[in-house]
Amino acid sequence: MLDLILPLECGGCGAPSTRWCATCAGELVARAAEPRLVTPRLDPGVPVFSLGRYAAARRQAIVAVKERGRADLIGPLAGALHLGLSRLLGWGLLGTPLTVVPAPTRWLAARRRGGDPVTRVAVEAVRAPGLAGVTVVQALRLTGFARDSVGLSSADRQRNLADRVRVIRPVSGAALIVDDVVTTGATACESVRALQTAGVPVHAVLALADA
Repeated sequence: MLDLILPLECGGCGAPSTRWCATCAGELVARAAEPRLVTPRLDPGVPVFSLGRYAAARRQAIVAVKERGRADLIGPLAGALHLGLSRLLGWGLLGTPLTVVPAPTRWLAARRRGGDPVTRVAVEAVRAPGLAGVTVVQALRLTGFARDSVGLSSADRQRNLADRVRVIRPVSGAALIVDDVVTTGATACESVRALQTAGVPVHAVLALADA
């Protein structure tokens, strides 16, 4: 009866009567060699890692959180990010202390979504056991007028964000920028530039997905 009133479906494949099915959970878990190094069209000057391609269940979960308010999917995405962070630390590619800095989002978009989903995913990922010495600081903000980047070319995305990313909170030690999707690399470039200009060493960028 409850399913008839408030239909429940998997955020990855749409299967009924579950918020997140076992099949989609398996797709979201990073494989043995992931996070993998990717090369966005715009080079931010630091390594860029991705947990997987922006497709299938991974894509659906990210879209559902950002555009449909599926806060219940923050947990699965945070679990994937936690594993990715653990592996980068375990492989010796990152060290502690480490500050995770969520990539900035447009203020209007964050307000419409009831908060910044990337920050919520990062906070939950770091809160889980096993990441001692890792903290999250929402240190970046988009200032001025920045258009939605959907449909923009690499050059247009770069111009859209040029000098619009600002550091609004202090960051101690080395930083890792976390984003939901890396496409052209424009957001990563401006985020790295802003932090480095503020004297913050940025060691890498980690994305939930790459397109």
